[in-house]
Amino acid sequence: MTFSFDGKEIEAEPGQSIGAALIAAGYRSWRTTRHEGALRGVFCGIGVCFDCLVVVNGRPNQRACLTDARAGDRIEPQEGAGHGEFAC
Repeated sequence: MTFSFDGKEIEAEPGQSIGAALIAAGYRSWRTTRHEGALRGVFCGIGVCFDCLVVVNGRPNQRACLTDARAGDRIEPQEGAGHGEFAC
């Protein structure tokens, strides 16, 4: 199956997390910190650290390490801890 990340098609296995699929596709970072723009990706891999946040189908603050990849999802990089209604 495939989902899009930042406009590119990414392959994923059923049951694979977004973070695992992104790492398998060669991505190591997909979020930037709010103040300094430092790159972040999977750090803890178990949903504790919030470094791997992505925007899934327009909804920010989704942990890539815990969220299953689904066919047709639109995943975008995230800046900081998110904005708007779903902000952390």
